[in-house]
This record gives sequence, C-alpha cells and structure tokens, in this order.
Amino acid sequence: MPQTPHIERHFTAGEVVRDVVIGMSDGLTVPFALAAGISGAVDNSRLVVVAGLAEIAAGSIAMGLGGYLAARSDAEHYESERKREEREVAEIPDEEAREVQNVFTDYGLTREEAIPVVDALTKKPKEWVDFMMRFELGLEEPDPKRALQSAATIAGSYIGGGFIPLFPYMVLHSAREALVWSAAVTLAALGVFGYIKGRFTGSKPRRSALQTIVIGGLAAGAAFLIAKAIS
Repeated sequence: MPQTPHIERHFTAGEVVRDVVIGMSDGLTVPFALAAGISGAVDNSRLVVVAGLAEIAAGSIAMGLGGYLAARSDAEHYESERKREEREVAEIPDEEAREVQNVFTDYGLTREEAIPVVDALTKKPKEWVDFMMRFELGLEEPDPKRALQSAATIAGSYIGGGFIPLFPYMVLHSAREALVWSAAVTLAALGVFGYIKGRFTGSKPRRSALQTIVIGGLAAGAAFLIAKAIS
C-alpha cells in the first residue's frame, strides 16, 4: 500500500528573524522615546521630525554596523577554531580520536559500539574536522554572505520601525497632538510586532506583545517626563 512520504517542516530563518527583532524593536522604541522627549520640551513637530530623521539615519547605520561586525566575528571565530582542529587532527590524532569517542559515549553509545564509527570517521580528515566543529565545539559554518545580510536586515528593520512613531509628526502641526497619535500607533505596532515575534520564537505571543508594549511605553514615558521636568 503506497504511503504518503513524511515531510518535516522546520523553521530555518532564525538568524533573519533575530536581526529583524533587533532592528525593529530598537527602531520602534528609540525614535518613539526621542520624539516623546522632545515633545515634552517644545511643541514643534518640525523639530521632532528633523531630530527623528537624524536619529533614524544614525541609529540604522550604527545598528547595521554592529550586526556586520558581530557576524564577521562569528565567521572569524569559526575559521580560527577550524584551523586549530585541523592542526590537532594532523598532530595528535590519537587524542582527537578519544575526543570523538567521548562524544559518542556522551550520547549513550558504549565504547565497543563507538570504536568502529570512530575508526571510519578518522579515515576521512575533512569529515573528521567537520564532526569535531559541530559536535565537540557546537559551531556551524557561517554563511559567507551573512555579515552583509545581517547589516542590511537590521538597518532596514530599524528604518522601517523608526518611521512609525514619526509619521504623526509629519502630518500634524502640534507636537503635543502628534504625541498622542504617535503613542497610539507605536504602542499598537509594538503589540503586533511583539505578538508576531512570539509566534516565530516559540514564546507566548500575548506575553511577548505585552512585554514589548511595556518596554516601549516606559522608555517613551521616561523620556517625556525628564524632558518636561528639565524644560
């Protein structure tokens, strides 16, 4: 009797989602807090927009550069560790073979069960190093395009998030009136973003939405009150 082939579907875009979360969460929160702070000091929408656009430009560049450097550091760390493993496999193969055996025994295999697998693996130096990188060190080979992709994703998400709290200031003359609308649309966006983030990351969506709203609201509220007190 023919059977329907089993197809496993796993979410594999974790790094992209992480970059979007980093960029969007900061893009929504920082310009929102800045706009609220300026609104607490002066009732001038144009000033808020100019300052907000400057912050979005600077923030997206800084966040994108941070993502690029982080991805490059991961790649450089992987290359460094791989060269070390290649050197150890060539210079101290017996010790490395024992480490492979220890990996298998940690997974529940007996020494007798692990020996033939170890012997077969040690005859293939490249695969041996691949095994050590993944199962001894827990390192996956980074995508060579990852650094630029991470930078672009974080920066783009920051810009996209940053325009949401600024939009009311672009269409309303009064900064105080725009602040009310900015708070409404930004908190709603934070809630939607937090809910979607929770669905993708496996956490409780409603809890994630509430946490995102609270953090963004506290940041904006603190900035507004401080600016109001100083002015």
